[in-house]
Amino acid sequence: MIDQIIDYNRSFVERKGYEPFVTDKYPDKKLAVLTCMDTRLTELLPAALGLKNGDAKIIKNAGGIILSPFDSAMRSLIVAIYELGVEEIMVVAHSNCGACHMSFSHFHHAMKARGIKDETLGTIRECGIDLNQWLEGFHDTEASVRRTVKTIQKHPLIPKDIIVRGFIIDSVTGALEEIN
Repeated sequence: MIDQIIDYNRSFVERKGYEPFVTDKYPDKKLAVLTCMDTRLTELLPAALGLKNGDAKIIKNAGGIILSPFDSAMRSLIVAIYELGVEEIMVVAHSNCGACHMSFSHFHHAMKARGIKDETLGTIRECGIDLNQWLEGFHDTEASVRRTVKTIQKHPLIPKDIIVRGFIIDSVTGALEEIN
């Protein structure tokens, strides 16, 4: 699959397929969107929000959540604010998210089936990583959005004038519901 993508890329560049997407690194709408990596949102989310290339910084991870105040999603938001001029943040979870059902016990079985040894997991635990917490999903999407919004708003490095709002997008229709 990767070789096919590389071949396509060569053709894309040769025919200058990139030209409609040329922009700079600064988001035109001064907006960052933290959302899920779900494939249903790849094109639906920007279309449903009326965003085009260059309008916003879109940060994706499993579940569209902040796991801890100093995880990579939070780091990306801080860079977006201080380096790229972001003034507003949307946290956008979605309906029927697979992260609602994630658990380490599920991953543990899948990892063992793919050759990961319990000794490896033990070493990770010895380094202070709680795999139960790190790989746990959420069971209430609204509560997850509220928790992520609150974590961003209360972060000591987020200026108080940054607007942070939370939403759930319907994975089929793109309809937004604001979560207060």
